Amino acid sequence: MSAEVRSALRTPRAAALAGIAFSVLLLTALTLLNLSAPRDAGTVGAWLRDPARRSGVVVALNLVPFAGIAFLWFMGVVRDRIGDREDRFFATVLMGSGLLFVGMLFAAAAVAGGLIADIARHATVPPDTLTTGRGVTGLLLDVYAMRMAGVFTMSAATITLRTGVVPRWIALVGYAAAVVMLVSIGLTRWVELLFPAWILLLSIEILRVSLRGEQVR
Repeated sequence: MSAEVRSALRTPRAAALAGIAFSVLLLTALTLLNLSAPRDAGTVGAWLRDPARRSGVVVALNLVPFAGIAFLWFMGVVRDRIGDREDRFFATVLMGSGLLFVGMLFAAAAVAGGLIADIARHATVPPDTLTTGRGVTGLLLDVYAMRMAGVFTMSAATITLRTGVVPRWIALVGYAAAVVMLVSIGLTRWVELLFPAWILLLSIEILRVSLRGEQVR
């Protein structure tokens, strides 16, 4: 088997595995955060006094760096797979929004982790500090990061639709998810799960096609 054929087999599989890893990690982290931390910033101190909820947030924050790494790998191998068929405009939007998403995801996790660490070192933390920290974390994750996720999803759906690397219906689902993330992210925190869920759907399809192609060869 030639090097070109081996690369063609490995690249989509690597993208799929990275996308699945990212999706599972981020879905787990966001679910833990939604269940453990309240949406109301005014009650932020209550969950910090609950060891079970605090542990849930800590586990979620520890998963975020690995989710970000898997996402960067996913972006890289997807662009490599598309190759010369890549549209420069949408590729630039894809890369920019993806990097901004990861950067703001990490920033939100860092702020939240700093608050948790401060609580661990001191018996009490000023309520205003907790409220401000929770507000900053919420804005970074719920507003900015997830809107960048919406832009990434829309550009990725456009690229996959134009290149035909996945079925048309997956791209259309991506458009729908992107619109919801762009305009409805403030209505409920569970909207955040649309992004990793779509990446999971896309990755499973890429893996399915990759395995089928290997069997044919």
